[in-house]
Amino acid sequence: MGVEGGIRFVKYLLFFFNFIFWLCGLALIVVGVLVQVALHKSLSISDATASAIPIILIVVGVVIFFIAFCGCCGAWKENYCMVTTFAVLLLLIILVEIGVAIAGYIFRDHIKGEVREGLHQLIAKYNTTDEIKQTVDKMQEDLKCCGANSSSDWIHFWADGKTVPDSCCVNISKGCGVGELHDGLKVHLQGCHTAVEESLMKNLMWIVIAAVVIAIIQIMGVVFSCMLMKAIRSGYEVM
Repeated sequence: MGVEGGIRFVKYLLFFFNFIFWLCGLALIVVGVLVQVALHKSLSISDATASAIPIILIVVGVVIFFIAFCGCCGAWKENYCMVTTFAVLLLLIILVEIGVAIAGYIFRDHIKGEVREGLHQLIAKYNTTDEIKQTVDKMQEDLKCCGANSSSDWIHFWADGKTVPDSCCVNISKGCGVGELHDGLKVHLQGCHTAVEESLMKNLMWIVIAAVVIAIIQIMGVVFSCMLMKAIRSGYEVM
C-alpha cells in the first residue's frame, strides 16, 4: 500500500507538472515572438543566423503543447506508451534547449554585430516612412539614447550638421534637438546599441533564473515519468 500511495502521488504530481509545463511552453512562444519582432521589425535585421534562436524557441514552445497533452493523458489513463513517449520527447526538448543556449553563447558576438548593423539600417531609413520614424523615436525616448553608436550618427541628416531628432532630448519638446548634436546637457549622447546591451544585462539575471526553473521542472517531469512508467509496467494499481 505504501508503494501504491507513493505512486498515486507521483501520478497526480505529474499531471500538475504538465500544466506548469504547458505554461513554460507558452512562455517560450511569447519570448520567441518578442525577440523575433525586436530583431526583424524594429531593427530590420534579415540575417538568418540572428533569427535562428527565436524561431527555435517558438517551435519548441509549440511542440511543448503537444508533449504536455500527451503527458496529461498518459498520467491520467496510466498509459505506459503515452508516458514513455512523453518522457522521451521531454528529454529531447531539454537537449534542444541546451543546444540553443550553447548556440546563443557561441554566436553572441555575431548577434551583437547584427543588432548594431540593424540599428544603423534603421536610422539610415529614418526619413523614409512614418512607421520607421516612430519606431526610432520611441526607441530613443524609451532607452534614453541617441543614434546607433552615439548622437554623431545624426550629423548628416540635417543641413546644419548639428541637429538630432527631438526624441534624443533629455527633456523632450518640439524643436529641442535643433543645433544640439553634442550638448550632453540637453540631449543623450550615448548610442542605442550600448543602451540595448545595458537593458539586456539588467534583465539577464531574471532570464537565467527563469531558465534554471524551467530546466528543473522539465528534469522533474522526466524523473516522475520514469517512476510512473516503472509502476505501470510492474502492474501496480495507482488509482
